[in-house]
Amino acid sequence: MRIRSFIIAYALLLAILLFADRRPNPTQQNRYSHIVDLTLAENAAENRLPPSSRTQIIAPDALIPGTWTAGQIPPERLIAPLVVMDLNVAPPAQISLDDVATWETAHGAIPPGAVVAIRSKNAAGTPATAPLPITDDAAQFLMEARYTLGFAVESAADVNADRALARQLALHGDFVVQQTAQLSTIPPTGSLIVVAPAKDKNAGTVPVRVLAMVR
Repeated sequence: MRIRSFIIAYALLLAILLFADRRPNPTQQNRYSHIVDLTLAENAAENRLPPSSRTQIIAPDALIPGTWTAGQIPPERLIAPLVVMDLNVAPPAQISLDDVATWETAHGAIPPGAVVAIRSKNAAGTPATAPLPITDDAAQFLMEARYTLGFAVESAADVNADRALARQLALHGDFVVQQTAQLSTIPPTGSLIVVAPAKDKNAGTVPVRVLAMVR
């Protein structure tokens, strides 16, 4: 399953790079300088991570059965602009609508169809297990006004802790990528995220490979 995920990820990257090379007169600012693997690294001693500690995608089906499973999410929704927001206070604080407005004042409007990553580590630098660190109204604004396709967090996200938010995520077809790594190396804007879940049409939550193409 993991090898299949890797193959999907690199196939998507190859398609993106080939498409970019065919564009007429590409400028330097439209090129990506490097790729960052946002997947949590395997344990070097045991060469594996327990399922609860892996980078995973929570598909809509995990929130409302009968919606998209991980393997049914359309491929075009798995490659998207990536924006990064900082949550600078200890959990269980959440990104608010005011925080979104402040971020957009500093960096410009969030591009349509983006994935929003939230850095939310506590003072000790350890990811906290908590509900998705964004308020209902902020998430609703991002999904309806910015057409956000998904969210990524560094922690293990208990998305079902807020059933109203979970329902809205599922109905909008949005996914959540939990336990990502190296978000601290990604700039607030300008990157592209590639999410490659295993093509399992029966699972709502599966391990996933996540790559960021950074300008």
